[in-house]
Amino acid sequence: MQGFGTTGISKFKDKGDNTKMALRTIRTEGDSVLEKICRPVEKIDKRTKDLVGDMLETMYDACGVGLAAPQVGILKRIVVIDIGDGPIILINPEILMTSGEQTGEEGCLSVPGMSGQVTRPNYVKVKALDMDMNEQIYEGEGLLARAFCHELDHLDGKMYTRLVEGELHHVSYDNEEEEE
Repeated sequence: MQGFGTTGISKFKDKGDNTKMALRTIRTEGDSVLEKICRPVEKIDKRTKDLVGDMLETMYDACGVGLAAPQVGILKRIVVIDIGDGPIILINPEILMTSGEQTGEEGCLSVPGMSGQVTRPNYVKVKALDMDMNEQIYEGEGLLARAFCHELDHLDGKMYTRLVEGELHHVSYDNEEEEE
């Protein structure tokens, strides 16, 4: 999901294991990997940890608030989200409950420069495993609820563009500071 990113990656990076993270290529709409259903994660090994670290780094670099594994070409049920309160890592997530409704602007790192109006639940409760394979419950309202729904849709091969009310439109970031 497109957003304005943060630098919360340091919370994940400073594990003392000298893990090197790398930016991954974000797959864009039309890539068949984005239309496939992802497989559950069976265990957390070094490759999984590296993938999660790479996903966080890639999400922050792209100024996103969420990223799902298929967006970097990996058909695993892994999502990372950070709406500004630090990273949330979801392994094999499932939506348990939703309520309310919100309609708002939504974008996606896999559909760069575009956004549209999408209606989502205003409250979402999610069950997922953490990096130690312990079950966790997460609750979110507003932007976090939207991010949960958006990213979990990716795990089932669904793009937000199918939910857009009206037309997609171009997004410009004219107010952002330019690099010198």
